[in-house]
Amino acid sequence: MNPSVSTQNTLALIGRALIALLFVPAGFSKIAAFAGVTGYIASKGVPLPAVAAAIAIAVELGLGLLVLVGWQTRWAALAIAVFTVVITFIFHAFWSVPAEQVMQQQQAFFKNIAVVGGLLALVAFGPGGFSLDARRK
Repeated sequence: MNPSVSTQNTLALIGRALIALLFVPAGFSKIAAFAGVTGYIASKGVPLPAVAAAIAIAVELGLGLLVLVGWQTRWAALAIAVFTVVITFIFHAFWSVPAEQVMQQQQAFFKNIAVVGGLLALVAFGPGGFSLDARRK
C-alpha cells in the first residue's frame, strides 16, 4: 500500500486529533475538579500533589492542543509520551493491586503504553502536511 501525500496528511491529522481527544478533555476535567484530582494524586504518594496536578493539566491540555493543531508537534508528543510513561507506572501498577483490580489496571497500563507508541510515531514522522509545523516551513 502506498497512499498519496494527501491521504497521508489526512490520516496524520485524524491521528493527531484522536490522540488529542484522549488528553485535552482530561486536562479540562482536571481544572474543573482540581481539589479531587489533587487528593487522588496525594493518595498515590506523589509528592507535591497540587504541583503534580498543575503539571498534568499543562501537559494534557496545553501540549495536547499543540499536538492537535500540529505546532511544535514532535516536542509536544515527546513530552506527553514521557509524562504518560511516568504516570502509567504510578497510577496503573497492576502488579500491586488486589486480584479483582488486576485486569482493569493491566488494560489501562497497556492502553497507555500503546498511546505512547502513537506519540513516538508522531515524534518520528512528524505531524503531516495539515499542521502549523508544515505551514511554518
